[in-house]
Amino acid sequence: MSAYVVTALHSAEAIARDLWERLAPRGDPFLNADFLAILERHGTAGRPLGWVARHVLVSDAHGHALGLLPLYLRFNSHGDFIHDWSWAAAYQQVGRVYYPKLLSGLPHTPAAGPRLLVSPGPAAPAIRRALIEGAQALANEYGVSSWHVAFPVEDDQQALQSAGLLTSRNVQFHWLAGDYGDFDGYLGSFTAEKRRKVRAERRRVRESGLAIEVRHGDEIDPAEWPLLHALYASTFDKFGNYAVFSPACFADLAQVLGRRMVVFIARDGREPVALSLCFRSDEVLYGRYWGCRGNYHSLHFELCFYQGIAYCLRQGLRRFEPGAGGEHKIARGFTPTVVHSLHWIADPAMRRMIARHLELQSSAVEAYRDEAAEHLPFHATP
Repeated sequence: MSAYVVTALHSAEAIARDLWERLAPRGDPFLNADFLAILERHGTAGRPLGWVARHVLVSDAHGHALGLLPLYLRFNSHGDFIHDWSWAAAYQQVGRVYYPKLLSGLPHTPAAGPRLLVSPGPAAPAIRRALIEGAQALANEYGVSSWHVAFPVEDDQQALQSAGLLTSRNVQFHWLAGDYGDFDGYLGSFTAEKRRKVRAERRRVRESGLAIEVRHGDEIDPAEWPLLHALYASTFDKFGNYAVFSPACFADLAQVLGRRMVVFIARDGREPVALSLCFRSDEVLYGRYWGCRGNYHSLHFELCFYQGIAYCLRQGLRRFEPGAGGEHKIARGFTPTVVHSLHWIADPAMRRMIARHLELQSSAVEAYRDEAAEHLPFHATP
């Protein structure tokens, strides 16, 4: 650590654009100079919702930035997708305090990606260690219960595990590209029964008379967002949850991300009645938000799954991550995929308890993944 200077930045806007461009993956819709800054500016990742930015910057003695770790002080677990509600309850049962905690991840976005942002080269392992030690130092300074890293890539996982962090596993459902050509070619990989079901669902949507369009962020006028946002918010209202994005936040994201935002919209005449809002990189489509006014047979499957798959096939994307949860995705060809998060626990006794829990959970998650994969709709491999 002595070779590096570690700084905690209190907003994503304090991070220079050229640093994002140098350290983050090119074309990533979330790790860039705009996504986190816009969410923080609009309060979507702000203090009222339990997000306080403390992004870790590692520089050399001359002030040259070498590494970056997105980091938030969290006062609840809404929108971080690491499924630690039971941990908070366990802390409460033994008279200990779980919140605040620290989180390195994307607010309201369960997408895997790099978290320890460094340039490739011989110094990269040391810079990763400096970022990890910087986060641990902040955890100790703030007296938090824990630090969590949500869905890091493999290189980051290995660095974090080497630093003693615990690993949790969960299952998401991802569509993986193959040599399908188009959507009909994709359905050709299904068994006859599963293929008929998908075609029947798509036919019901066509027969509804709805028109479906695909729009990118830079193709949506800011004046359209209040109506589109109302559809998004209706899903949260239905289940008594809070819609954290505002129309203005969506409009700003659309303006700066442009074609990195993809929106599938169903219209009854000229009126939008449903939407599925996604983001994309050069290789991956990320499904995020669904909303609908009314009851339309199979429209959820069409907008959230089939339109996204067809888009990936047209655009040459290699993967479609439609969001967390949802076993109904299996029958549409989304493969059960184990994802990982890493956890630093301050209290030794609680660390031992959580480590035992995660050890038991690991085999159960992998068994569930294997069992779920048996229900995929594809022809059996010879």
